[in-house]
Order: sequence, then C-alpha cells, then structure tokens
Amino acid sequence: MPVQSLPIRDSAFHVRLLHQYLILLKNYPILTKSVTSGILSAMGNLLSQALEAKRKAKEGTPVKEIDISGPARFAFYGLLITGPVSHYFYQLMEVLMPTTVPYCMVKRLLLDRLIFAPAFLLLFFFVMNILEGKRWADFQSKVNSSYWPALKMNWKVWTPFQFININYVAVEFRVLFANMVALFWYAYLASVRK
Repeated sequence: MPVQSLPIRDSAFHVRLLHQYLILLKNYPILTKSVTSGILSAMGNLLSQALEAKRKAKEGTPVKEIDISGPARFAFYGLLITGPVSHYFYQLMEVLMPTTVPYCMVKRLLLDRLIFAPAFLLLFFFVMNILEGKRWADFQSKVNSSYWPALKMNWKVWTPFQFININYVAVEFRVLFANMVALFWYAYLASVRK
C-alpha cells in the first residue's frame, strides 16, 4: 500500500505577509506606507460605525446600515495625507534631531506633540470637511466645538505611543506603528466628527 504524500507546509500566512510587506516597504516606501495608512484609516472608520451600531442595538435604537462613504473618505485621507505626510515628518525628524543631539528624546516628543499633532489634527478636520462637501462655516463650527477636546484626547492617547515610536521604533516602521494605534484613534475621530 503506497504511503500518502503530505504537502510540505509553507510558512505561515502572517510570515509571508510580513515578508511581502518588507519587500514593498524597501522598494516603494511612500506608496507602501500610504496604502497601509489608507486601509487602516478606513478600517478605523468601519470600527467606529460597528461600535456605534452595537451601542445603539443595546439601547434599542434603530441601527443604520454601514455608511460606505465614511471609510472611503478615511481611506482617501490615509492614502493621500497620513501616509506621505507622516513618512516625511519622521524622515525630517531624523535629520533635525538625530540621536546625537542632547535631549533628543524629549525634543522629538515636544516637536511631535506641540507642533505636528495640533497641525495634523487641524488638517484632518479641514480635509474631512472638504470631503464631506461642507462649507467653511461648518468647518469653523466643527473646529470650535470639537478641535480642543480632540487635541486633548490626542495628547492623552498618543503621547506614550509617540514617545516609543519616535525614539525606539526604526524610522521605516514608524508610520506602520502609528497606523496600528491610529486604527483606534480614527474610530474615535470618526465619532467626534459626527
């Protein structure tokens, strides 16, 4: 009786995926970071909608279907704004504040938290306002009502993650690290934008 052949098991899917990601990151760094940002941003919006639907279901409130325009806007923002802007910001930070600069860890954190984060959050509000087809007055109203609470939450949530990211994560992986945290952050921002 012949022995049954068993196929040699390939590497686990996640190992192959990581390997492919590293190849793409090396060959197309900005495009890879941008696509990753777009996907994870859209997933953050979907997560926000799922959490809101779950909350409404518990309250007995009617649940709406998934609004596909939300993830589309977030994907667009991640692809064209978050990925490229973050890539260049982290590269610039390495040039302006290399590890040889005294107190570089603190200086990097202060640059990120006090300059980049407020500007990037304002850019988010502005771009989303445009993508939603709203007027300038709507943008001003949203900034007046939501910007300061969102910025304070940004400082609370992101400060420890960004300290680790900008000081201990290799520069080529910083956008990915931030995108993983941003998956939940964008879920929060999507709920604030409503």
